[in-house]
Amino acid sequence: MADVARHAGVSAMTVSRALRNDPRVSRELRERIDAAVNALGYVLDQSAGSLSSGRTGFIAALVPSINNSNFSDTARGLTDALEKSGLQLLLGYTEYSMEKEEKLIESMLRRRPEGIVLTGGAHTPRARKMLENAGIPVVETWELPADPIDQVVGFSNSEAMATLVRTLASQRGYKKFAYIGGTTERDTRGNQRKEGFLKALAEMGLPQGRVISFGIPPISTEQGGQAIASVLERWPDTDVVLCVSDLSAFGALMECQRRGMKVPGDIAIAGFGDYEISASCYPRITTVDVDCYGIGRLAAERVLRSLQSGTDGAADELILTPYRVVLRESA
Repeated sequence: MADVARHAGVSAMTVSRALRNDPRVSRELRERIDAAVNALGYVLDQSAGSLSSGRTGFIAALVPSINNSNFSDTARGLTDALEKSGLQLLLGYTEYSMEKEEKLIESMLRRRPEGIVLTGGAHTPRARKMLENAGIPVVETWELPADPIDQVVGFSNSEAMATLVRTLASQRGYKKFAYIGGTTERDTRGNQRKEGFLKALAEMGLPQGRVISFGIPPISTEQGGQAIASVLERWPDTDVVLCVSDLSAFGALMECQRRGMKVPGDIAIAGFGDYEISASCYPRITTVDVDCYGIGRLAAERVLRSLQSGTDGAADELILTPYRVVLRESA
């Protein structure tokens, strides 16, 4: 700051005031100081100001994966909603591990974020305690936890998958369904989708038991191909295969094409999430659109509203986000 002051020919106090947009500094003087800042490549250290004001200028968000387009869209929704507020987004990813989430929550809270957005509602007891005692808005997203910490922006993964089953049974006439999901309990949303799948089959009196658990979440394209090979070997009369995500559905589709099978002539395939690839491949993949971008945007808006009202949050407030079945050529 002293270097900027010398370069601009003003006092350090004037530089400080200009960088804080103090109205006592004229526009002409502020432009001169800005020019000096740019010339010197100076970046204002706001840590001292943060200590005195209690404002750190960032929101923390945790997502399971950064190479998943659904969660990338959620992060984009968060960023867009925060853009005009002056707050920045600090992003961490948990790799579908509650233990890693706990460590990230502790690390984020040490940096004193002004709010925190989480993916899912399942946390370790220690992580939950830290969040309850943080004194900042907490928003859980992407599902409907039974015991919310603060606010929730999400939907029922179970009911969304059940809706897909009912739609394919009623509108396409499929009766013999199979499901491809992960091998562990790490992906709570994937487990909820499997529960919805089985629930819908039971309601309609359709055959159950055709569930393939293949790979540690997130299920890759390659694993989707390997999983449908297992389905075809064990239950060759399967009408339609529902996958935990569009990524695994795309892998299943590619494996069928390698085998010379017609989709949906020989077997139908559906996914979940409405990834961009689902609308671009051939045949296009039937899926469930869950408005990933909207989840991020609404979560950020909830944090901002809580900050503006001066409260930690609106406890137990729930915002249900929409989902819809997108019928395409694959099923």
